[in-house]
Formats: sequence, C-alpha cells, structure tokens
Amino acid sequence: MLIKQLSLFVENKPGSLYPICKVLKDNNISIRTLSLADTEQFGILRLLVKEWEKARDVLSEAGFIVKVTDVIALPVADRPGGLAELLEVVDKHNISVEYMYAFTFGHNQTAVMVFRFENPEETLKYFHAENIDAIEAFDLFK
Repeated sequence: MLIKQLSLFVENKPGSLYPICKVLKDNNISIRTLSLADTEQFGILRLLVKEWEKARDVLSEAGFIVKVTDVIALPVADRPGGLAELLEVVDKHNISVEYMYAFTFGHNQTAVMVFRFENPEETLKYFHAENIDAIEAFDLFK
C-alpha cells in the first residue's frame, strides 16, 4: 500500500515552519510524522497526514508549493537489526533508496520506516515476496 506524502519547500530562515503548521492547525489537520532536510538556502519539509488532499489544498491556497509523492511505510522491529532486515531486501534486489525517515508506532515494539523509492509499486512486490507487508494508510492514521 502506498501512502501519500506532502513535500514543501521551506526557506531556511527563522519562522518558516510556523505558517505551515498554523494553516494545518487552523484546518484541524494533524501531522502523523514529518521530516525536515535542509541546505544553506532552503529545506524540504515532508509530512504524513491523514487528510492529505485537504492539507494539499489548504496549503496551496495559502501560497505554499506542495508536491504529493508516493512513499512506503514498513514496520520495523524496534530492536538491534530491525532496520537491517528491511535493508536486506533492498540490497538483495539492488533497489536505490532516495530517502527514508522513521517514527515510533506506539505498540508491540514496532517502529515505522518511511521509504521513498524510484519505483514504489515494483518495490512493494519485493517486500511482499519476503512476507513484509507495508502499513496501510488506514492503520497508520488510526
């Protein structure tokens, strides 16, 4: 199952994140997780939200440039070697990871790794073949 992620370019200066979060707050949209990567002049804010279409629309209306990207959320055992088990599949099939970030899921000693792959649909097949099922949006946001 693919998850829709929102990506926004953000100026690398004080006060740039607040307006984005304020728009989401004013529209009652909760952020499940986020990642922020920066360069000298700008950053890329990546968000996972349940109501991604609404978030995209209200952020766009507020003047932000929003890109929607398909990502894969995979469960990872929150213990030594958990990530290595996922990356073994990636290595075995010579899959390039564009980026990834993690957050805890809050139960059963499980964390979540969010991956961006060049061809996420094809990559999902490799994980399914190894009996590793992606986390569906329904489960991620409940």
